[in-house]
Amino acid sequence: MRIRLIFSLKNKGAYLPFHHQYILAQFLKGLIVKGGQEAFFNYNYFNFSGLKGQTKVSRSGLHYYSSLVTLVVSAPDESFIDYLLEQVFKTPKIELGNLILSPEYTEKEIEPPLETSNKFVCISPLVLLMPTFDDESGKRFINPDTDEFSDLLYESTLTRMEKSGWFNQEQMESFYKFQVVPDMNYVNKLREQQKKFARIYSVYDMDVKYEVRGYTLPFTLYAAEEVQDFVFKCGLGAFTHKGFGMLDLANNMPSQRTEPYKFKREGFIPYRSQSQSHEPRRNDERAEGDKDSSDSSELED
Repeated sequence: MRIRLIFSLKNKGAYLPFHHQYILAQFLKGLIVKGGQEAFFNYNYFNFSGLKGQTKVSRSGLHYYSSLVTLVVSAPDESFIDYLLEQVFKTPKIELGNLILSPEYTEKEIEPPLETSNKFVCISPLVLLMPTFDDESGKRFINPDTDEFSDLLYESTLTRMEKSGWFNQEQMESFYKFQVVPDMNYVNKLREQQKKFARIYSVYDMDVKYEVRGYTLPFTLYAAEEVQDFVFKCGLGAFTHKGFGMLDLANNMPSQRTEPYKFKREGFIPYRSQSQSHEPRRNDERAEGDKDSSDSSELED
């Protein structure tokens, strides 16, 4: 299930770094541990987006000016989602970077039909390679229209699906059809405009900082419906539980895809009707941070 978690912003104009997934990851991991349920401490089958809202760019990062901002969180386990939301709403004042937020309400995305061919957009960067300590291989650029790009995503997806234990051997053997086909018209247009679809991002694992190459681009995935469902709910690529590789369908109407979500907890359950819902920026629009000329990440190696 995919949940939109809407916060009110208490200090309009405050900013986050352009690449802030690690800040969100540390915040969510802290809540998971703080809640005390050890069964969820190492749960890795969840995914989340960047923080969405009306932003302006400066050298410091993304300045948020909307009264409400949205974080999309996804996991197939409803009990995990409810546990995480409960911890969020136990924290009336949340500081993320320079932002001061307060949780307001939650919405559930109505699950769209997934076929064996779907066009996706990235609402958080897509990482292909797992880095190792004192090794910069995780930053290597891989051209999206090569077989290696698709093969790495296939290998990581099938490995995660097998480790989940949700699929038997016969099912796993049937998932051999898998192909990622990037929208090269989009990629080439960005190249012509000297804009970037591949950047270097920081990620922390076991308190060790790594740098990885992340890609933000539309693509079509050809795979079994079970595989499509898995990556839509759990993310695609590496470090999905740290906020990388979150996808959305390219041509969906977000305003027609949500309903109030009353997550299970004692006491007041915050929600608003769909007519009052805050609508974040369309997912297929590029983040304003991509326009920043001060970012030194390479387009290609």
